[in-house]
Amino acid sequence: MKKILLITAFCSLYLFGYGQKKVYSTSELEMVFSWANVQIDGVDANSVLRFTPFFNYQNFVNFDRSESFGLYTGLGFRNVGFIYDEPGTNVRKKVRNYYLGIPVGFKFGNLDKTYFYGGYELEIPFVYKEKTFVNEEKTDKYKVWFSNRSAIQNTLMVGIQFPYGTNIKFKYYLNNFYKKSYTETDANGNTTQPYANFDASMFYVSLNIILFRNTEFYY
Repeated sequence: MKKILLITAFCSLYLFGYGQKKVYSTSELEMVFSWANVQIDGVDANSVLRFTPFFNYQNFVNFDRSESFGLYTGLGFRNVGFIYDEPGTNVRKKVRNYYLGIPVGFKFGNLDKTYFYGGYELEIPFVYKEKTFVNEEKTDKYKVWFSNRSAIQNTLMVGIQFPYGTNIKFKYYLNNFYKKSYTETDANGNTTQPYANFDASMFYVSLNIILFRNTEFYY
């Protein structure tokens, strides 16, 4: 416990304390291209690209320790999911979550021009959506707020920031998309665990555009 308190105190002093050069906020829009590695009952399921331009918004607080190294944290709202075909059927599913993200990361390079960044982000799902297509015709869709089927995600990310406000990011999701222990009960009182043998790990590439730096438009 003492070690945790010491580490927390050290990080706080490093972020907010002695020698802080510059603190500022940035706001970004994110366009997400996502896939997933999907297995159902041990059989690989075909997963296709999903493009999501809306609604992915993030706001960062930046702590530049020098002209070449800095840290950042913030909040983000992100729409991420995947499309897959159920093996041996004509059924296609489109599933997604809206996540609240809390990132912690670092950046290094020329912080006024081109630099690299990376870090960790906790993503908490709060809206689940699913669509079902049979022979390319939509047969069902539904939306659930704060669904128990969706797992909290631990993610890792790396990226490169270019001059004039654009950057490219790669993110990998460490947890299964669904909770394997999720249980459903039908009208007759029978229970099932639909995701007990469902494995899906997501990843994506995104194009990000900085809109604001502090309260001013970014150019």
